[in-house]
Amino acid sequence: MQLLNQSQVSEFILVGLTSFKDIEFLLFALLSIIYLVTVLGNLLIILTVFLTPNLNTPMYFLLGNLSFVDMSLASFATPKMIVNLIKHRKTISFLGCFTQIFLLHLLGATETVLLVSMAFDRYVAICKPLHYMTIMNKKLCILLVVMSWCSGLLHVGLQLPFAINLPFCGPNMVDSIFCDLPLVSKLACTDTYFVQVVIVANSGMISMSCFLILLISYTLILTTIKRSSSIGQSKVRSTLTAHITVVIIFFGPCIFIYVWPFNNHSVDKFLAVFYTIITPILNPLIYTLRNKEMKTAMRKLWRALVHSNEDS
Repeated sequence: MQLLNQSQVSEFILVGLTSFKDIEFLLFALLSIIYLVTVLGNLLIILTVFLTPNLNTPMYFLLGNLSFVDMSLASFATPKMIVNLIKHRKTISFLGCFTQIFLLHLLGATETVLLVSMAFDRYVAICKPLHYMTIMNKKLCILLVVMSWCSGLLHVGLQLPFAINLPFCGPNMVDSIFCDLPLVSKLACTDTYFVQVVIVANSGMISMSCFLILLISYTLILTTIKRSSSIGQSKVRSTLTAHITVVIIFFGPCIFIYVWPFNNHSVDKFLAVFYTIITPILNPLIYTLRNKEMKTAMRKLWRALVHSNEDS
């Protein structure tokens, strides 16, 4: 209540992707299908990893957690976005807007650190194979996941308080499909230069630093596998290709939105859709289609479910 009393704005208007009704109905159908496939695909990976004994390894444990984050990342704003496509007035409450911002940066930063953890897992598996199970023990895997979520909370805590205490007294049109700090903070009735610097320094730093760490890690891994046998190289390169593809797809939009100094709203909207809807569906597709072990486990799980239904 105290926060709302400081601001005359009780809701924000999301401009959305387009003003053409025919295109909005088409996007409604398309995004609904993509969202459904994203949730079901990531949920299938989570169930497969945690119900298949053969996948009880550090890599798949981290992959299962990545799928959970992806499923959450796809759900924080997409349902609201889909509903707004068929609504005449595309509004979101003040509290709802900052809840979206909180979840976006919490989940985004968590996934960023989780991808670094997965790169560390691959580095140990390939560069120090004899010590892999000793280093990547269960306690360390759980610690890496906990650190990922703590990093996400720290990331949000370092910038959200600056924005949520800004006075919003007039403009309330957010030129995007959901609320994000750079656009919402610009609507405040005061100079937001310091807040914008904090956003770029925080979000930009975590994106660039993690991206550079990943580049170094995968460079070391690629250098190591050159000395391996041809059979080993083929298997490892297949796994690394999947990891590197996910990294590029995830960090590309992040770096462009939070680090790139020039604003282009049409490009930012496309990247926002790509970051929150396309990326979470690509991760399960990339990891499963290029992973024979995962595909085999999914088939066995599906057969077990079918047989159990037939028996009942």
